[in-house]
Amino acid sequence: MKQPIKNWIIATRPWSFPASTMPVVLTMSYLFLKQESLLHEVNWWFGIVSLIGVVFTQAAGNLISDYFDFKNQIDRKESFGSSRMLIEEIFKPKTILTFGLVLLAIVILIGLTLTIYTGNELIWIGLIGVLGTYFYYVFKSIALGDLLIFIIYGPLIGMGTAFVMTTELLWEVLLLNVPVAMLVVNILHANNTRDIKHDAMANIKTQAMMLGIKGAKIHYVVLALGAYIVLIIMNALGMVHPLTLLVLLTIPIALKNIRVMMQADIEKPEIIKDLDAMSAQLVMIFSLLFSVLNFISKAL
Repeated sequence: MKQPIKNWIIATRPWSFPASTMPVVLTMSYLFLKQESLLHEVNWWFGIVSLIGVVFTQAAGNLISDYFDFKNQIDRKESFGSSRMLIEEIFKPKTILTFGLVLLAIVILIGLTLTIYTGNELIWIGLIGVLGTYFYYVFKSIALGDLLIFIIYGPLIGMGTAFVMTTELLWEVLLLNVPVAMLVVNILHANNTRDIKHDAMANIKTQAMMLGIKGAKIHYVVLALGAYIVLIIMNALGMVHPLTLLVLLTIPIALKNIRVMMQADIEKPEIIKDLDAMSAQLVMIFSLLFSVLNFISKAL
């Protein structure tokens, strides 16, 4: 059955893309700040290609995850997660899986092409990303989804972006992207906390379930405020310009999200049904402001 382009786009869950794009943007801003100290010239075109690649990677991951969550009855009519394209029977499961695999194949092609022009180090970075994208549904079901997302949607994307743009392994980029990774994990954690009851019915174990509702709330607070603590540490180390401390102005947004999380109730998941979107909004605002301040600080 033919579908309008809008449905194909919705199926990829584009509202979640700040999780993958912000580490790229932040890394690019850092390279702009530090380019004089690098051994090689920065290839900004490859940065743009990286941005496209991570969007396709996340879209593929969303589609593949939706397929397996639907097949394993994790996503059901009464649950809140996914794009709901399968739950509402807008697409057939096989179509969603095929769509995801095609996007993942494109990602692999992009990665191999960039490897030719940069170096073989990109292979292991890309391999972790591709395998993590496909098998995320497995990690999620054994309470390791948060850890996998932290690794990929922050340090790994940052390292890969920096490498294709400079052909150097810039290890400080790992720390640079830790605050973003912490906030990105909170998108997933908000989802999993909301879905504790439904996930229990599906016989899986998420980190939110393992922690319990009280522990899940504390975990959210630690990640939200921890992002700002890491930013302060980077400033103390002289890694970024003191101007970036203006990112602390976004703390009220984090506190607003925390207040919503504090109301979470296993029996009333609707209370935090929008917290994942709110958490994604903080990722974007935090990361964009951090990136803009990096660009501005270069002129000071």
